[in-house]
Amino acid sequence: YLVSKAIKGARVLGFADMGMEAIYEFDVVDMPVTVAVDAGGTSVHETGPKEWQSRIGKIPVATV
Repeated sequence: YLVSKAIKGARVLGFADMGMEAIYEFDVVDMPVTVAVDAGGTSVHETGPKEWQSRIGKIPVATV
């Protein structure tokens, strides 16, 4: 749903005869995304768990 609101235009670049399987170029405006790997090659899948564990580890946990 969010993607459909962000796509302002599309054009087929190749394999038009394949319909939805064709290669498209999209004009996308203001689409929220999460980048998993930055330009330096750092992966959020490696740094994220360490970062959140350091934050969560500071929250007191109630025992029952």
